[in-house]
Amino acid sequence: MIVMEGAMMDACFDIAYPFTGIWRVQNSPADRVPSHGTAAFASAHAIDFVPISPLGRSAPIRLISLLRPELPDRFIGFGRPIRAPIDGRVIAASDTAIDHHAHRGFPSISYALTQRGRASRGWRALVGNHVFIESRGVVVVLCHLQQSSVRVRPGERVRTGEHIARCGNSGNSTEPHLHIQAIDRADVDRAQAVPLTFHGQIPHNGEVIDVPE
Repeated sequence: MIVMEGAMMDACFDIAYPFTGIWRVQNSPADRVPSHGTAAFASAHAIDFVPISPLGRSAPIRLISLLRPELPDRFIGFGRPIRAPIDGRVIAASDTAIDHHAHRGFPSISYALTQRGRASRGWRALVGNHVFIESRGVVVVLCHLQQSSVRVRPGERVRTGEHIARCGNSGNSTEPHLHIQAIDRADVDRAQAVPLTFHGQIPHNGEVIDVPE
C-alpha cells in the first residue's frame, strides 16, 4: 500500500515491521531528514531499530562496556529473527561479512572516527550482510544482518512475515540492530530514497515498538 502524508503529500511506501518482540527506534525520518545526517546511498529516509529487553536495554552495562569493544553475542538482539516486511521478490542477498565487535562508550567515539573510511569503500562496506526485496517498483533494503543467517536467495519470492535472516552486527554498526530503507531501483549508487511507513505511521526516535509473535 502507498499512503500520502506530510505537508508536501509525499508518497510513502507502507510495509509491516520486519520483526517481532521489543525494539527501540533510532535515526528516524519522523524527527529529521536526512535521518542519518546524509543522503548518500539513498539513505535520507532510512530508519534503525535496536532490539531491547523489557527493561529497555540492548545489553547489560558494565564498566568494561564503556572502555572496550564487546562481543556482539552479549546483546539481547543478536540473532533475533528478521522477517520479510512485504510480499515480493528477493533481488539481492549476502551474508558473508563478519559480525564485528560492538562499540559503546569510549570505543564508539573511535569507531565513529573511522566511518569516513568505510564510506569511501562504497555502500557494501556500510550495509554489511543484507537482503533486497522488490515489490511494485520499490526495493526494500534490510541491513547489518548476522553472518550466515540469510535464508533466501535472489529470484525467490517471499511473503510478509516470513523468516528471512537474523539481526547481526555487520557493516557500519555500533551494536546489533536493523537498518531499513527503501529505494526506487536496485542500483544503490543511482537510486533515490523512498519514504517508508510502518502500518501507516513513522515511529519517532526513542519510541519502543512491541510487535507480538
